[in-house]
Amino acid sequence: MNRILLGITALLSSVYYTNAQHQFNPENARAGETVEYCHQHVVMERLRVSNPEAYQQMMADREILNEAARNYTPEKAGVVYTIPVVFHILHNGGVENISNEQVYDQVRLLNEHFRRQNASADNVQAPFQGMPTDAEIEFKLATIAPNGQCFNGITRTQSPLTVEGAGGGQGQLNAVFNGNDVYQGTWPHNKYLNIVVAKQIGGAAGYTQYPNNWGTGSNSIWILHNYVGSIGTANPQTSTALTHEVGHWLNLSHTWGDNNNPGNASSCSQDDHVLDTPLCIGVTSCNVNANTCNDATSSLSSWSTDVVDNVENYMDYSYCSKMFTPGQVARMRAAITSSVGGRNNIWTASNLAAVGAIENPPLCKADFIAEKRVVCKGSTVQFNDMSYNTVSGWNWSFPGGSPSASTDQNPTVTYNTPGVYSVTLTATDAGNSKTETKSAYIVVLADPSTLPFYESFEAYNTLQDAQDKWFLEDNGNNVKFELTNTAAYTGTKSVVLKNTNQATGSIDDLISAPVDLSGESIGNVTLSFRYSYRKKAAGNNDYLKVYMSSNCGDSWSMKKLYNASTMTNGTVASNWVPSSQADWKTAHIPFDNTSYSSYLVENFRYKFSLE
Repeated sequence: MNRILLGITALLSSVYYTNAQHQFNPENARAGETVEYCHQHVVMERLRVSNPEAYQQMMADREILNEAARNYTPEKAGVVYTIPVVFHILHNGGVENISNEQVYDQVRLLNEHFRRQNASADNVQAPFQGMPTDAEIEFKLATIAPNGQCFNGITRTQSPLTVEGAGGGQGQLNAVFNGNDVYQGTWPHNKYLNIVVAKQIGGAAGYTQYPNNWGTGSNSIWILHNYVGSIGTANPQTSTALTHEVGHWLNLSHTWGDNNNPGNASSCSQDDHVLDTPLCIGVTSCNVNANTCNDATSSLSSWSTDVVDNVENYMDYSYCSKMFTPGQVARMRAAITSSVGGRNNIWTASNLAAVGAIENPPLCKADFIAEKRVVCKGSTVQFNDMSYNTVSGWNWSFPGGSPSASTDQNPTVTYNTPGVYSVTLTATDAGNSKTETKSAYIVVLADPSTLPFYESFEAYNTLQDAQDKWFLEDNGNNVKFELTNTAAYTGTKSVVLKNTNQATGSIDDLISAPVDLSGESIGNVTLSFRYSYRKKAAGNNDYLKVYMSSNCGDSWSMKKLYNASTMTNGTVASNWVPSSQADWKTAHIPFDNTSYSSYLVENFRYKFSLE
């Protein structure tokens, strides 16, 4: 029987992070959802307890804004304020790492909602016909970072903190500012509207705070990835959540007033500081006939007490949001022209030019990505232009590829010869040009190994020396697999992952080069390997997963799962090194049934994933 035999050692343990999340209240959520729609007031209450000084500052700023709203004189129609936006995507390699297209869709929706370009605004309940108002506020992605570097308005930060949402999100914001892929440092709130997109933000779909002079964090917005836009991980039903949060960012309350709890009868005596929104207690469904305060005093509203609630308002919790009232628009425009929170600087012509939020921003940078960078001989690679901002021409160079050059925006290239190749793109726009060369960008793997194949790692000094045989993926952006000469079943070397202090959720992969199984039959191949493992604590639950690919790594299927208890019952509180052959176990994965027949191909690959 032919075998693939490996020697691998892994020292694994888990670190578990806990946080005091806000307890989920289903009465504050829309039907069928497992997050509360908005935590704006939850965050304020937490701040009142934890930081009274900041809370008092924000309350003082709120009074300044209320006075500005009372004294606001509308400008002439046609005065449009543009807000430069940056979406900071905080992810850990999961679905929360949403596409650029999903972000672009969200910007489109913000502009539709705030410019009253949504057709649904023409179809509101009778008492509100003619009231949906163009706020004359627009949103553009910034294209220049604080250090002058150009980008596309989106930053990406890989961190386990994408699921750490307690404490008002300051930890998430710090992770973004200190670890993103564009500029590490503060993105000033008086120059950018910073929107943090994450997988978990403390139990809410979104939250922010009213304009204030306390700091950058309190002037940012947090939103779940599946509430961004209407495509990708989101859907049309959740697509108004960010409009709601931007309303708060521009000093709008919920339609029922300053609390986070729709349905409270006491809200009938509260004020949302807007006269043309009827008194209400708020809803979590599209009940357009709701009249929740019909017995309440009307001294806080210009409406009679028998009018239905403005359920279709963006600042309610309904599924049918489609409008801002004239009073809400006046309040937002009063806030955006106030110095509180730096709102009166963010839309100025000088700031828009400085952050690149202008019409048709010029060519700033040539850039591109490949759909895959490690391929087998004869594979095709799709290249995608990522240049920004305005690009009218592309000149590509592909050493080792066919074609070797292209003027397509997004060309497809075939690589027929093993090797490591660079790629160059020159982007042009109205006579300007920018060039980007990425060295050692495409790896075309050597011809597949044949059976019997044995890997002892003895031939290498580092795993980098074996880059045509083994590849690493570090999805947690921390420690990686590495070659060691401190432990081995036989010989002197093995591969180790020192997982002692890694965060929960970290994933690290060790991936093979291709092996030719095309001439083999079921029952004649076995993948065998040795591993050595100890827990750091009895409760640790690490996993070793073995994946296989029949298409050179384009897709993978898990074939074997080993959990911590399967691998060992032993615990070691500190770093541990296996000292004898007795510390090692041997695992066999026989290709013994028809489910393995699809792997009997020329470019079979396998990988070990440690989680």
